[in-house]
Amino acid sequence: MSKLPSHERYPYSAITKRPEYTWPGGQRLAVYLGLNLEHFSFGEGLGAVLGPASPHPDVLNHSWREYGNRVGAWRMLDLFETLKVPAGVILNTAMYDHAPELVEAFAKRGDEMIGHGHTNSHRQGALAEDEERALLVSCRERIAKASGKAPRGWLSPWISESAVTPDLLAETGYRYTLNWCHDDQPSRFATRTGALWSIPYPQELNDIPMIMARQMDARDFCDLIVDNFDEMLEQSTGQPLVMGIAMHAYILGQPYRLRHLRRALQHIAAAKNAWITTPGAILDHVESLPDGVVA
Repeated sequence: MSKLPSHERYPYSAITKRPEYTWPGGQRLAVYLGLNLEHFSFGEGLGAVLGPASPHPDVLNHSWREYGNRVGAWRMLDLFETLKVPAGVILNTAMYDHAPELVEAFAKRGDEMIGHGHTNSHRQGALAEDEERALLVSCRERIAKASGKAPRGWLSPWISESAVTPDLLAETGYRYTLNWCHDDQPSRFATRTGALWSIPYPQELNDIPMIMARQMDARDFCDLIVDNFDEMLEQSTGQPLVMGIAMHAYILGQPYRLRHLRRALQHIAAAKNAWITTPGAILDHVESLPDGVVA
């Protein structure tokens, strides 16, 4: 039997056999909130659905998603402010045209802006290489101009990659990707021009696959967040770990879901034995460690 095809981005590594390190303050578990702020074309393209997708214009599903920008994200911002926790804002640059005051409100509180394409109406992986490079460059420049700081991280719309996406990210100035959910620690990817970091981004602690695809109740989803946090705290005695929580304002910003999210985040914030941070701060820390500590 021949060896299976591989991406060749990173080697296999058992988490129980890696070098030891800690997060700032001696903490063992890093937790970040990844809030997706997304804008969608009306009358064309892709989009998450509340019910069966309808022929365009799909008013039901488009307006349901828009609730997140008009209401849900503002409620979530209030929650983050009350708990004094930072957020990683995973941002479609179309939001600067559609709801600039919403993006500004998160940027003003110091939240990290993370590139997420121009819109989730289209998949990135379907683009030709020159088109994909242009997308990465334009999003980076737009965020830098509008929010005052160029993004270092990227999450592809629909987690859609081409065979060269990691290469293009490194070549256009990005330092980390959130696309891969293969680990609970940051890992280093090989690219054509050097290293690109992968910061763990969850597909289990993520409201789209769990609530929309698996139809999990909000109460159960937020119990999942609490259980995952408590379990990872125990596991982190053996090695430092990263726990992300992936959120979309049109899902968790719904009032009855927000009530359960508040309970889960209060539990995490009250624990006092985790580092509540952003993906960019996680990047800064692993880059500060001696060579070889993080594979």
